[in-house]
Amino acid sequence: MNNSSFAAQAVAGGPHTVAPPSFDGHGWLVVINLVVMTGAFVMATTTVAGLIGDAWQTRRRDRHNDPVAVWRMPLICFATAMALRTGVEALILWGWNPLDPVGTGWLQTFKRFVDPFSVAFGLVGLAVVELSKRGMGVQLLKRPFPINMWASLPMLKRPAMVCLLALIAAIGVVSTR
Repeated sequence: MNNSSFAAQAVAGGPHTVAPPSFDGHGWLVVINLVVMTGAFVMATTTVAGLIGDAWQTRRRDRHNDPVAVWRMPLICFATAMALRTGVEALILWGWNPLDPVGTGWLQTFKRFVDPFSVAFGLVGLAVVELSKRGMGVQLLKRPFPINMWASLPMLKRPAMVCLLALIAAIGVVSTR
């Protein structure tokens, strides 16, 4: 091992398990975490992309303090926080390899660099919610048209397929490691 990082040393000196030792040998738990982290990353990333795309398309019409723009801000922050957190966790689980302690240790260290950014996005989202709570409450009490969320249910087909594919891949990875 040509890397002296503590993370690489911990992986090299630890048990040669098919997943991080914290899973305590429960392969089914690894599969669930792989699917949930991968699926959440994909859904959060597509949500961020969609919200930013919507904001970009309406940038000439919407002001920064319009209710729809204020509504988008914390959602973008929360989805970005979730994408960062679950994406790096999925990366660690998919990339776990005790035979490559340098690479595996690098992934674990990388996660520690990403975590503060994830939390920062979450905190900014919470701050925007708190700052806008009074004004948004007034806007929502104006009784807008009811929202039929179920009409948009087909939009979840692609993320569901990603989760299904991740489940199949996770079962394959865990059973062949």
